[in-house]
Amino acid sequence: MRVKRRLISSVACASSIGKGLFMVRLDHLNPMQRYLCHEFVEDYEDGILSRRDMISRVLHITGSAAAAATTLTMLGVKAGGAQEATPALPDGPQSPLTVAEDDPAVIAGDMTFPGGDGQTVTAYQAMPAGSSGTPDATSPAAVGSYPLILICHENRGPTDHIRDVARRFAANGYLASALDLLSREGGTAAVADPSEIPAILTDGDPARHVADFQAALAYYQDVPEADTSRAGMNGYCFGGGITWQAATVMPELRAAVPFYGPPPPLDAVPDIQAAVLGVYSDDPDDFANEGLEELEAALEEAGVTFQINIYPNSGHAFHNDTGARYSEEAALAAWEDTLNWFTEYLG
Repeated sequence: MRVKRRLISSVACASSIGKGLFMVRLDHLNPMQRYLCHEFVEDYEDGILSRRDMISRVLHITGSAAAAATTLTMLGVKAGGAQEATPALPDGPQSPLTVAEDDPAVIAGDMTFPGGDGQTVTAYQAMPAGSSGTPDATSPAAVGSYPLILICHENRGPTDHIRDVARRFAANGYLASALDLLSREGGTAAVADPSEIPAILTDGDPARHVADFQAALAYYQDVPEADTSRAGMNGYCFGGGITWQAATVMPELRAAVPFYGPPPPLDAVPDIQAAVLGVYSDDPDDFANEGLEELEAALEEAGVTFQINIYPNSGHAFHNDTGARYSEEAALAAWEDTLNWFTEYLG
């Protein structure tokens, strides 16, 4: 057993983070829906989402104007208000770690496999160049050369940033697969109204998403380049929560790195066999930090190998270099820690 807790610098400890929005229960929503509604209100209050966009996302999740109004009132959003403009997002990635689609060091593209219910699931796959993953490869890799990293996207689906993350893993010697959890709806790009995507992803039991990652792991057992005996998982925001839950039911995972996701049910924590690195911001209003102290206690009691990293001067989604909250210092540190964690536990 190895238990660690790391505070990246002298910032407030996890047990004292977040005393504002965390007290609102929103019992009419499931845990992931509550998590996202808190996030959207925080984004609105920080000027990242316009009022209209915030209301649209909450409305799709709650299912009715009355329920949306109740939810927003409980979260302290006053009726009326101006229609603020959202800030301009960066034109492309900002991180020095980005790996271009045409980078000769990697082979990347879409692929499909049978999902947990037998339906076809699409994923964006990336692996080091020189493997036998495409007809153009000239130097086939040895069987089982690459540890497998399964990636779970944010609440917007597999964006360009998530694809970039997959290529970053490939450039570091992994076979990475970023699933599109909206495959049954025709894929993320087929959803006409992007504000509806979070509602689709959180409407129902998240176990259906975990089942697709279980199916992906089964599929990769027959992919020569993938070493599924060295399998890990990585997810962001919504995907961080799915990563936590996957770790409770996928004993094949040797390591997992959820970025600022909601915790799993605490009674399932003893089932985690992966070594887990949790990545969190030090923002006192980041709802992802709710329940972190209780989660740590459950992990310690269960004897799970884990480490919780809290990065200073960061906010929710600080790793996404195409977003408004990108923090280069925190993102670079978290990525280095992620690679070190996978190196240690996947070999």
